[in-house]
Amino acid sequence: MGSRRGSASALDNYFRLTENKTDAKTEIIAGITTFITMAYILFVNPNILSATGMDFNSVFLATTLSAAIGTFIMGFYANLPFAQASGMGLNAFFAFSVVLGMGYTWQQTLAIVFLSGILFILLTVTGARRAIIDAIPASLKHAIGGGIGLFIALIGFQNAGIVVHEENTLVTLTRFDNPGVILAVIGLVITGILMVRKVKGAILIGIIITTLIGIPMGVTNTAIDTTISFDISKTFMKMDFAGLLKAQGTDSLLASLISALTVIISFALVDMFDTIGTLIGTANRAGMLDKDGNLRNMNKALLADAVATSAGAVLGTSTVTTYVESAAGVAEGGRTGLTAVTTGALFVLAVFLAPFALAIPSAATAPALIIVGVLMMGTIKQINFDDFAEALPAFLTIAVMPFTYSIANGIAAGLIFYPIVKIITGKAKEVHPTVYILAILFILKFTILPH
Repeated sequence: MGSRRGSASALDNYFRLTENKTDAKTEIIAGITTFITMAYILFVNPNILSATGMDFNSVFLATTLSAAIGTFIMGFYANLPFAQASGMGLNAFFAFSVVLGMGYTWQQTLAIVFLSGILFILLTVTGARRAIIDAIPASLKHAIGGGIGLFIALIGFQNAGIVVHEENTLVTLTRFDNPGVILAVIGLVITGILMVRKVKGAILIGIIITTLIGIPMGVTNTAIDTTISFDISKTFMKMDFAGLLKAQGTDSLLASLISALTVIISFALVDMFDTIGTLIGTANRAGMLDKDGNLRNMNKALLADAVATSAGAVLGTSTVTTYVESAAGVAEGGRTGLTAVTTGALFVLAVFLAPFALAIPSAATAPALIIVGVLMMGTIKQINFDDFAEALPAFLTIAVMPFTYSIANGIAAGLIFYPIVKIITGKAKEVHPTVYILAILFILKFTILPH
């Protein structure tokens, strides 16, 4: 009994649970919820990167281990409830744009990712990344949360199969004759009821119940294949730095350096603003920002992201970033690093229990993402939509995220239009100089740099 109290006290002291108005049970449930909602990356990422010729099993292990490393650093070092893993979008950029499109080998691209991680570390240590965050206007910080809400809801609707591609209108509503879609709707109803009733752990309980209902419906996978290889040697330390000095299609050393640098900057811009957006947007919704709109231990969080990116490249995976699905755990009450540590521990276990993770269908996790989207939309109430100079950049931030499937693009749209409308209305001095610099960089990214 005394030992149990001692353990609880140690957890409380290290993670400051009482100070953050939470407890170990809440944090652990939140960590499990975050893991379940983002576990899909463990299998989606190897599928995407294997298109470049990378070994599926090695990438699987690299994805799992880098996610654990990044999430543990976030939990133990930054004491924040955010999880990390190879970023969706960034992995597609790695595979289809840089390797298959630009002609780099996957080994050279790993070197580029590693260097972008080193760049992140330098920017974080010098305080440049923190300065960027402080410069973002309050209206855009609130808009980021709302945009992420729509974006994560879109992911949920897609995973559920409710929203599908349509040639003429881009997206449309599916026919409700598919068992997976029906299960997702059932899960949304169940989770919604639990949320309305304010049941503790509603999102996690909803995922579990929906998974069980999916068994007789034939949606939940009960045929578990336990054949997983534990060989990471085919991607570990395979970065090819020397190859970056050989331009793609030219013998010019200068052309090689410029080409590599532009790709490094592209990775850097997308990862940095994806991370900043996720941290600020999710923390804002949870009331974790101070009166100035800042998140505690932000620099530590950014450093965790930077180190995880370089570690992921060493292991053999694309850019590791802070996951928007962390919002699911935060919605369950996660407020400290104990949430992240729990998620990190599950990533370690996933190395051995990977086949069981496949048993949870996307139809069971999709409702959780939709519910989180609802919760995150609340931040837009703090935007002054009566002032069009504030409303236009905020709206573009919110709308562009789901419409372009990118948090970074949404932030870019807001940061480009914010100084424009302020200049036109004679309020140019209200804009932080950093915002002008960022606007110019984003314009260059969309017009010159590869994207």
